[in-house]
Amino acid sequence: MKKKKFIPSLIIIALLVLAAYWFEDNDQNVTTPSSEDSEVVQLEFPADRYPETAGHIQEAISSGESAICTINRGEAEANRKESLKGVPTKKGYDRDEWPMAMCDEGGAGADIEYITPSDNRGAGSWVGNQLEDFADGTKVEFMFK
Repeated sequence: MKKKKFIPSLIIIALLVLAAYWFEDNDQNVTTPSSEDSEVVQLEFPADRYPETAGHIQEAISSGESAICTINRGEAEANRKESLKGVPTKKGYDRDEWPMAMCDEGGAGADIEYITPSDNRGAGSWVGNQLEDFADGTKVEFMFK
């Protein structure tokens, strides 16, 4: 009887060891930004999927806006209110802002452009998904091919 209990126990132990090894190995592939000011995460924006938004960001950066976004989700609502102040809505378009509202660099003085909703909202969703695991204070540089 003791042999029958011993074999399932060995299988469970082997599975636990394999699981621990797998998780340890995968942790090496995760890039976690430090809180140091010098570390900047580079994010390659899919310009082919969201061409209007990509064009707007690139034009805004060329005009002097920052390519760096320091994540600050707590200020997003206030930044959006400031950046869109005095910019009227336009039927069939969203008002896209760069730097984004969730960035410390956003808010008053942000570059605003009218973008089709599908491009703007798709891009916003994509960026949100890419940055969801990064803490406030993380610096992100937007890159384009």
